[in-house]
Amino acid sequence: MDGPAADAALTEVVRHQRGRLVALLAARTRDIAAAEDAVGEAIAQALLTWPREGVPNNAAGWLLTVARNRWLDAARHAQVQVAFAADHLHRCEALVAELGTDTLGAFDFADERLKLMFVCAHPAIDRAVHTPLMLQVVLGVPVERMAGIFLVGSGALGQRLSRAKSKIRDAGVAFDVPVQSEIPARLPAVLDAIYGAYGLGWEAVQADAASCASGLADEALSLGRLLAELLPEPEVLGLLALMLFCESRRGARRNAAGDFVPLDEQDVALWDQAMMQEAAATLARASQAGQLGRYQLEAAVQSVHAQRTVSGQTDWSALALLYQGLLSLAPTVGYQLGFIGVLARWQGPRVAMERLTAMPLVSVRDHQPYWALRAHLHQALGERDEADRAYSLALGLARDAAVQRFLQARWASVRAR
Repeated sequence: MDGPAADAALTEVVRHQRGRLVALLAARTRDIAAAEDAVGEAIAQALLTWPREGVPNNAAGWLLTVARNRWLDAARHAQVQVAFAADHLHRCEALVAELGTDTLGAFDFADERLKLMFVCAHPAIDRAVHTPLMLQVVLGVPVERMAGIFLVGSGALGQRLSRAKSKIRDAGVAFDVPVQSEIPARLPAVLDAIYGAYGLGWEAVQADAASCASGLADEALSLGRLLAELLPEPEVLGLLALMLFCESRRGARRNAAGDFVPLDEQDVALWDQAMMQEAAATLARASQAGQLGRYQLEAAVQSVHAQRTVSGQTDWSALALLYQGLLSLAPTVGYQLGFIGVLARWQGPRVAMERLTAMPLVSVRDHQPYWALRAHLHQALGERDEADRAYSLALGLARDAAVQRFLQARWASVRAR
């Protein structure tokens, strides 16, 4: 097999299986960092071996076997007790045997991934790293991509994650699904990680539309569906409904040239009606319990937008009310900006700008959506110089090429006046 074909095959396996392989190995070694290293070394070995010898029929099983051997070698070098190493070697060998030669692709790893996510939310671990730890370990998101979400430097976040992994290893944190009474405390972090992965996946989707079918967004949606089947709690269903609403608009978020299209300018004929109906039904199931939460409210926001397919209009007052509910539960920067954006459409840019100006600059200084919204409001108010500066800052912080083009076009319209 030639190099490019082998590389493409490896990319596909890693995209779908890396998190599952780490979860499986970590569950048996009780050492997340070592499992990540071992899987990484197995991938590096595949880059050298597969172009020469061909892609194995059981590609993921090959990676798991090599990762197991790498971990065992490292354990021996670290003078781990032979009995301990042998025990885990036996477990890994039994796992590979169970998977068989050609059936790994159909094997359901999802329980292992969810198990590891709940492990990452253990109360012995700093709450601040629960979600980023899941994103990195289970879903393979690099620290650099997460730093912007958590408004912290990548170096500081990396150190926190390293300390958390060491604590899991040194404290012997149990790799078991928590008992029923422990789930409510850990569930919010798991939901945040799944939704965080979905949001980050959208960035990859926009950068390479051909990878949509196997991207991080799809991985997150798959985990959301599985969790909803295993644990149909209101907020779990709310998260699934939210992702389904967002996913239903995938085909409309870019025009034929690949440029970004804002939500209120999208062609509703391109929205997936069947997926919106599934989202609405899922949200209705969530509301039956009468336990309102963040993800149900966010899904309700998307439901209001979805009504444009019927009415042709957006109910901005309803959206403002929903965002006020979100802010009462969690006054995050994202919710504040969402509320201000709605205010601009409902009560005008002047009211929205007053609210935006009241936000502490330290919390949004490097936040691209803040500067993009500020630029838009200045432009709507006819404040050319202020809009020019805000567009410059927003453009400098944008990572998506399509969003950069969108901002450049809006900025050019300011300069042309």
